[in-house]
Amino acid sequence: MTGDGDLAGGGTITTRGLGRALLARQHLLDRTDAPAVDVVRHLVALQSQNPSSAYLALHARVAGLAHADLADAMTDRRVARLALLRDTVHLVTADDALALWPLLAPTLRRHLTANVSAAPTLRQVDLDDLRAAALDALADGPLTARDLGARLAATWPGLDPGSLAQGARGLLPLVQVTPRGVWGRSMPTTWTTAWAWFGVDAPAGDPGGGAPDDDRDAALAALVRRYLAAYGPATVADVQRWSGLTRLAPVVARLRPELFELVHVDPPSGRPRVLLDLPGAPRPPEDARAPARLLPDFDNLLLGHDDRSRVIPPAIRPALASRNGMPPGTVLLDGAVAGSWTLRRERLPRPAGAPRGRRERATLTVTPLRPWRPAERRAVLPEAERLARFVADDAAEHAVAVAEA
Repeated sequence: MTGDGDLAGGGTITTRGLGRALLARQHLLDRTDAPAVDVVRHLVALQSQNPSSAYLALHARVAGLAHADLADAMTDRRVARLALLRDTVHLVTADDALALWPLLAPTLRRHLTANVSAAPTLRQVDLDDLRAAALDALADGPLTARDLGARLAATWPGLDPGSLAQGARGLLPLVQVTPRGVWGRSMPTTWTTAWAWFGVDAPAGDPGGGAPDDDRDAALAALVRRYLAAYGPATVADVQRWSGLTRLAPVVARLRPELFELVHVDPPSGRPRVLLDLPGAPRPPEDARAPARLLPDFDNLLLGHDDRSRVIPPAIRPALASRNGMPPGTVLLDGAVAGSWTLRRERLPRPAGAPRGRRERATLTVTPLRPWRPAERRAVLPEAERLARFVADDAAEHAVAVAEA
């Protein structure tokens, strides 16, 4: 827990206090009444390779969220999904789609030649030529990933079309156009550039899509401040792990006069470490009440730090590993991951005389990853039922089950 010394430029904080600070900034201590798009902007980006993940992330944070609150914002092009942080699909506002891409473009480009599946193909092409060919192919309108790959393969016959399309994704800000990502609707992954999608001119000059050095330094400093506002207190390693960027130490060093230091007194390593934070950012007492929350399979709350012990106890972290790269949804209790959840649908028989149509029961099963006290179990059940009705809004029946620990 921090003391009054923080206000003078320093202080101490425990792992539990770090968790409370993070949850407060993430709207997970108290749901917010702010519009969904404003919450997306505050959080910078919501991981969204699974299109439903962003909806579930907002459901845990925004009071009274309706599917249409985000779906309409996608259709109206106020938010969009594209590969950004950590070379992973994220949901961001229109402004951030355009602003983050120049910062991340050099990193995404470097990732292409390290990509296990695509690199053998991409090492055989000039990436600037591939970027130009992809821009030309998309000039007449959006293309599915398959069609874009086929267009590019016409220029590079004999090379894998899928890898060429993957290369285009890393060289251009390719938005996944709607209705993909709109709740209850789907379509094959179909891309256009963020510039076309948001109706702005593509920047001229730099074939890599990066920003000029002066602009880049200012934009990186702004990004670090935003990260601290939503994920802090933190270290340079934390912001680098969240963003996928490297060499941010000089950026943070220039910001240091406007930040202050907190000593993390009980890290898992046993060695106190120095964290940085914004003056005036929320840091509730470490005994602040943290209600039960259910988070989606991908949530930057759990992925946004190098040291994740503030919300993932070290003993529980192995249980979140997944052989297929798809982590489970998680249950937060007392501010930390304490369980996982899954949702299963089963078909119900159609009563005699009932109208034709598929009827299903959706059962959300929560699995403790440590022993739960009776009060914790009682706290989880209404949140689980609330989420089941949100996720399976089309089901005829909903149920919640608690698996054996």
